[in-house]
Formats: sequence, C-alpha cells, structure tokens
Amino acid sequence: MTPKKAFLSVSLQGRDSLQPEFGVIHQVLATFGMEGIDFTKQFTFTFGQEKAMMKQARDQIQAADLLIAEVSEKAIGVGVEIGYAVAMGKPVLYIRKSPATYSTTVGGMATKSFVYTDTDDLRIKLTQFLEKFTESTTTG
Repeated sequence: MTPKKAFLSVSLQGRDSLQPEFGVIHQVLATFGMEGIDFTKQFTFTFGQEKAMMKQARDQIQAADLLIAEVSEKAIGVGVEIGYAVAMGKPVLYIRKSPATYSTTVGGMATKSFVYTDTDDLRIKLTQFLEKFTESTTTG
C-alpha cells in the first residue's frame, strides 16, 4: 500500500522562519506513516521556469491526499496551490501561528483550520486532525 502524502504549502519567503514548525509537521506526518511533500524545499526553479514550476506543483498536489497550508504569512502562490487542491477535490488544512491575520479566502476554501501558539500546540492539534483524517480515509 502506498503511503499517504501531504502537500505542504507555504510562502517561499516565510519558509525559513518556520523551520521548527515544519520539523514538527514532518515528525507528526511520519508518525501516521505519511510523507510530506515540501515543495519549497524539494524543488528549485529559476526565472523562466514558471510553467514547469506550476506543472510540477499541480502534479505533486494531484499525487497528494491532503494539502496543508501554513498561512502565517500570506502568499499568492499558496492561494493558487489551495485553489488547485480544492479543484481536484483534495482536503485542505489551513494552519497559522497566533497572532497571524486570518485569511477569509483560505478560510472559505479550507476543509479544516486551526491556530497554534507554538510547536507543542502545533504537534497536538496536527496529531488530533490526522487521527480523524486517517480514520476517515481508511474507513470510507
């Protein structure tokens, strides 16, 4: 059986400031036997490769079972990735660190959302979400 995958969507500029959070996300995914597709870390594109980049993003989202959008910092690319996921019928988890501003657009498209205060809170809330998610995807 192929392991479930989660596409991790985040602002490229904000990604470095969220290293601890993404470490936790990868750890929690691993406890559920899930792979995290960390697009901003796994793939590199240069100017002029925009079409290839977006095709790769679409392909990776299509291969994923879930999109996790870390939207503590708003980014157009994250919104596009969420739009792709919704159009493909993929569930979207919207997470943001307190006190980041709520995005009504992302909130309106997300399957589930939560705010976390620190990495311990993120670990707890993501674990609770994935317990329900993996249960619902294995039982029907």
